[in-house]
Amino acid sequence: MQRDEQAYHYGVIRRAIEVIDADGGDLSLEELAARMGMSAAHFQRVFSSWAGVSPKRYQQYLRLGHAKALLHEDLPLLETAHAVGLSGSGRLHDLFVRWEAMSPGDYARRGAGLTVRWGWFDSPFGQALAMGTEKGLCGLAFAAEVGPEAAWEDMRARWPKAEFVEDPDALRPRVEAAFAQKGETALHLIGAPLQIKVWEALLQIPEGQATTYGDIAQAIDNPRAVRAVGTAVGKNPLSWLIPCHRVLRKGGGMGGYHWGVPVKRAMLALEAARTEAEPEAVA
Repeated sequence: MQRDEQAYHYGVIRRAIEVIDADGGDLSLEELAARMGMSAAHFQRVFSSWAGVSPKRYQQYLRLGHAKALLHEDLPLLETAHAVGLSGSGRLHDLFVRWEAMSPGDYARRGAGLTVRWGWFDSPFGQALAMGTEKGLCGLAFAAEVGPEAAWEDMRARWPKAEFVEDPDALRPRVEAAFAQKGETALHLIGAPLQIKVWEALLQIPEGQATTYGDIAQAIDNPRAVRAVGTAVGKNPLSWLIPCHRVLRKGGGMGGYHWGVPVKRAMLALEAARTEAEPEAVA
């Protein structure tokens, strides 16, 4: 797919998600396509080619009550995943993720001596700020709800002594692989030891399922650290790739999200719909 065409598709998906979310998920295919300025057939193809599900199915799962009930019923046992270990990999649909964690000593230097390249990219969830080192992506933020300036300041403050270089071309292959969910994306996890353990646990949550802060605390062998786990989840620098959006409150409540609840709701609905997608939805 050519770069301009891919950016166009991301823009269509982003606008469609915003419209569906605002209208409560009850639009017909024809109504939704008209909002996008496209024919119904063309919009169906564009949406399904990225999402892997039809617009109708996605709307069904965006209904908050349905998604909450589905995800609450499917809370997985993270202890099982934790017992077998990560083996250096996690999976987000067709995307294979490799990761490498920064040492505690390097983290304590707050990024001193580290070069972080950054750039803005189109995504299905709005404008995305990506950051990366020579080892892999280290940051991914979404500006749709918080605004570009706040997203930039938030991410830059995580490694205040690093050198930041605007270089979207250097990051583009990894970012496009992440959003297209094809190929391989390397991650460079930069955080404190407890944060790294929590993010590793998040990588174990299967797509279309969810967990709680308490389950994660159990999985990292620190059952009393629920509050610290919540803080670490909120500090996840690689949203979407490290799926902190799959963490719910005890009882299945949606809870908050660092980059805005509408973004979290869109991610969860998309994954839930895709997990149970009918074969004809992606035809």
